[in-house]
Amino acid sequence: MNSLDPVVLIIIFSSTIIISYFFNLYSKKSGVPSVLMLIFTGMLINFGFFISEMESPNLFSVLKILGVVGLALIVLEAALDLKLVKEKAGLIFKSLATAVLGLFATSYIGALVLTNVFEMNMIEALLFTVPLSILSSAIILPSLGSLDDYKKEFMIYESTFSDILGIVLFYSLLSFLGPDSKSEIYGEVFGNLFFTILFSIIVSYILIYLFQNIKGHDKLFLLISILLLLYAVGKLFHLSSLIIILIFGMILNNYRLFFASGLSKLIEENKVESILADFKVVTGESAFVVRTFFFIIFGWSVSVGSMFNLKTIAVGIVLLIIIYVVRAISLFVFNGKNIFPQIFLAPRGLITILLFFAIPKELTEKHDFNGVLLFIILTSCLIMTWSLMKHKKNSENPAETDDLLVSSEDQDLELDNFEEEL
Repeated sequence: MNSLDPVVLIIIFSSTIIISYFFNLYSKKSGVPSVLMLIFTGMLINFGFFISEMESPNLFSVLKILGVVGLALIVLEAALDLKLVKEKAGLIFKSLATAVLGLFATSYIGALVLTNVFEMNMIEALLFTVPLSILSSAIILPSLGSLDDYKKEFMIYESTFSDILGIVLFYSLLSFLGPDSKSEIYGEVFGNLFFTILFSIIVSYILIYLFQNIKGHDKLFLLISILLLLYAVGKLFHLSSLIIILIFGMILNNYRLFFASGLSKLIEENKVESILADFKVVTGESAFVVRTFFFIIFGWSVSVGSMFNLKTIAVGIVLLIIIYVVRAISLFVFNGKNIFPQIFLAPRGLITILLFFAIPKELTEKHDFNGVLLFIILTSCLIMTWSLMKHKKNSENPAETDDLLVSSEDQDLELDNFEEEL
């Protein structure tokens, strides 16, 4: 049978979605991130091609397209979960501060290591370490079911801020590779950022006002298409176009706040509520499909052998130590001692991979970093898996933990009495 037979493609597509769905169910019960299972599934497919001596198709271009679309959908999905209320101002500030400190400190300290290990200047080293310093919301957001509400919301805000700030910082660093002066670069970066934010706010108001009056279910995918179009056009003009997606999602999810006073006359709450509810479902389902195929194809495409050399493992371990030490410090500074399991929820994934694709080819060919990238992605996901499983086990057996504490206290009391008798 021809491998391109439409029936075969339908079977493959449907089976992949079904498998991913059961991965999600297992993830909620076990704490193992579904993304990790998808990556290993892709690796098994690649291994199947190898042992059968069949040529594995090159899906790198498909991977990049899925990654860009997935990135936009994941940020939109996260923005639709962000509630801007006065009571959460402290939470938002803490998550933003943690994301900023974690991103900048990890990037800089990691770059110092790379400048000594590889023949890189600081800007080139930062281009490799900034992607590795960004939390993966694509992996974190579907894996927060066992956390309490405060920790869950904190991780949603932090991972979203980390995504946005990391992307803006990375593309700002890319500008420094050009011949322009630093003053021109700073002016262009901040000018683009200001224009993007202003444009995003205006467009968001217009889209919400117009779409509440459109009838029919087709408008939801029409709205997603318009947002993706704006995102793509913004990228062509070197704007921070992911901010368009973020601001639209935040304004739609907090429309009462943004359409207050006189602007409230422009909307009908029942219609906007209906759009918001349906849009969350469509966005979540679309992100699920795109994320499924992205990580399976990524696992399919990577070379596992690139991880297994001493230099790769050594550099990977050093960078991981930096990631978790910086994270521990930043969480402790802004959240106190109650930082488990958040300290270990620091996976690297979709955005890290996408930004590595954007590093100039001459740099990636000069410095073979693929093995380090794969090592950090897999190891950080495994560490997250361990922490979530441990947290879930402790949450399900609080009585056992209490009994241990009581038993320990009783033993201490008996020891004190014994010492007094002596």
